[in-house]
Amino acid sequence: MPMETEKKINSLDVARRQVDIAAEHLKLDPGIREKLKQTKRELTVHFPVKMNDGSLKIFTGYRIQHDVTRGPAKGGIRYHPDVDLDEMKALAMWMTWKCAVVNIPFGGAKGGVQCDPKSMSIQELENMTRRYVWEIAMMIGPDRDIPAPDVHTNPQVMAWIMDTYSILKGYSVFGVVTGKPLELGGSLGRLEATGKGVYTIAQEAAHIQNFPIKGARVVIQGCGNVGGTAAQFFDRAGAKVVAISDYQGGIYNEKGLNVAEALSCRNQYSCFITRESTGWETITNAELLELKCDILIPAAIENQITHKNAPKIQARMIVEGANGPTTPEADEILRDRGILIVPDILANAGGVTVSYFEWVQNLQELLWSEEEISERLIRILKKSYAEVLHISQREKVDMRTAALMLGIGRVAEATRLRGIYP
Repeated sequence: MPMETEKKINSLDVARRQVDIAAEHLKLDPGIREKLKQTKRELTVHFPVKMNDGSLKIFTGYRIQHDVTRGPAKGGIRYHPDVDLDEMKALAMWMTWKCAVVNIPFGGAKGGVQCDPKSMSIQELENMTRRYVWEIAMMIGPDRDIPAPDVHTNPQVMAWIMDTYSILKGYSVFGVVTGKPLELGGSLGRLEATGKGVYTIAQEAAHIQNFPIKGARVVIQGCGNVGGTAAQFFDRAGAKVVAISDYQGGIYNEKGLNVAEALSCRNQYSCFITRESTGWETITNAELLELKCDILIPAAIENQITHKNAPKIQARMIVEGANGPTTPEADEILRDRGILIVPDILANAGGVTVSYFEWVQNLQELLWSEEEISERLIRILKKSYAEVLHISQREKVDMRTAALMLGIGRVAEATRLRGIYP
C-alpha cells in the first residue's frame, strides 16, 4: 500500500507558515520576512528524451534557488511522479534553514523531474538526466548551485550530472555536485551521512528525555538511504527496530526485527517478503505510524503525520528523517500531547553537512579520512542540537520553532548585513 499522502496539503503553504511563526518570535522586519518567504530564482524546463522504443517523450523539470545570501545554493534533485513547482520551492526553502541551522555556508535549492523512474531503464534515466542537466546548466556550478542526490537519485545520477556539466565546460568540474562515487571525487561517509545524522540526533534527544537508546523500541517509515541506514545504526546500538517500511508497506515484529535480514530481503525482492521463518508480519504505512514505540522516524516523504493520525501516534518522540513529514496542525496536536518532535531541518542535516565536506575537498583537492569526516559530522550535529535546545528552553518554544528561529535568524541577519542593492 503506498504511503498515504494528503494531496490537498501544499508544502509551500506549510513552509511559509513556518516562516511566519519564527518571524513573530524573532520580531523580523516585515520586508525581510516577505523576502525570506519568496524564492530567488525558479526555472521550469520541458525537454524531449528518446526512449528505448524509439519514441520521443517530453519531461518537465525544475531547479529552484531559494536564497544565496550565506553562500551558493545547495539542494538535491529528485525523480518522482509527484514533483511539482510548489513542492520544489518548499524543499528549497527548508534547505536554506537546514544549512543555516548547522551553520554551513550554503543557501537552499532544490530540483527535480516529474517522472516514474521505476518504469524507466538505466539508459532512459541516463538520457533524461543528461538532457535535464543541459537545460539547467546556466543555473548550477561549484560557486553557484551544487545539486546532490534525493528521492530516486543516487551516486550514478550524480556522475552523469558531473560528466554532462564537464562536457559543457570543456574540463572536469568535480565540485558541481556532491554525493558522487568515490572514484569521481565523492567523499567517504557521504552515503550513510543522513541516516547516521538521524541516529546521532536521536541519541542526543533520548539523552535529554532520560532514556537509553539500548533497548529502545524504534519504528522507521522508509528503508532507503536514510531509513535503512538509520535502522542499521540503531540495531548496532542495541535498540529494537520493531517496524520498517517502503512505499508499498512495511513489516513488524514486536520483539524486534532482524534488520540485516529485512534490508537484504527488500534489496533482493524490491519489497518485504513474509515467510514463516522471518517472524515478522506485514502492516500498512498508516498502521506503522501509529505503533507504540519510543522513537518514530518518518524517513519517506512529506505530509505523513497530519491532523488525522496525530491523535493516534504512540511514540515518545519523533525524529524527522524526511523533509516536511509533519504538518503544522499535527505539530500542535503532538505538542499538546507532550510528544517531542526533533524537526527535519536539524534531524536530517547530516547529509548536507557531509556534502559540504565533499565540496570543500573537491575545491581544495583534498581527501579526508572516514574518521575525520565522522568526527566533524558528529561535532557539528551535537553543537547544533545544543543550540536549538537552548533556544527552545530560553524562549519556551517547541524544538521546530527553535530550529526555525536559529536558521531563519541567521539568514535574516546575513540579509540585514549585506543590505538591499541599490
